[in-house]
Amino acid sequence: MSQFPVHDPASAPTETLPLLDATENKFGFLPNLIGVMAESPALLSAYTALAQCFERSSLSPAEQQVVLLTTSRVNECDYCLAAHSTIADMINVDPAITNAIRDDTTIPNRRLEALRDFTARVVQRRGLINEDDIKALLRVGYSRQTILDVVTGVGMKTLSNYTNHIADTPLDTLFSGRRWEKYSEAC
Repeated sequence: MSQFPVHDPASAPTETLPLLDATENKFGFLPNLIGVMAESPALLSAYTALAQCFERSSLSPAEQQVVLLTTSRVNECDYCLAAHSTIADMINVDPAITNAIRDDTTIPNRRLEALRDFTARVVQRRGLINEDDIKALLRVGYSRQTILDVVTGVGMKTLSNYTNHIADTPLDTLFSGRRWEKYSEAC
């Protein structure tokens, strides 16, 4: 697929400039994903609004990264796996957690593994989970609010995962140390 333009403040639609500025102020740089999303003011506005809502969810920052990484892993988004692995490293999430998600293995923390499993089921089943899935998450101490907060995170990440697939977003240098690529099917 051909790449979409990666906008900066000089090339982006005027109505996206406040969001580009806010993102750059928050992260210290303008991620390529945001530059790509700037092509559509509606998409960029929706994504940044959902991100702000998800940050205020009942999930801790580490739990949020579990949801975002798991969604990206199920959707095989190499850009978001690299970006959120880097962000998780920056907020001191144990690399054993992020690596387990990246490698599709069990997280060595029962509660976070239940969150990962639930999130993966939501993505894989397009929300068609059952009562046993809900009970499994509640058993480890999460709430029904958590379930709906996971939906918020999945929605947010689906926007970026799909954008990256369609636009073939180039990976930022900052994220390259945690590059991820889909495993080869070849023997």
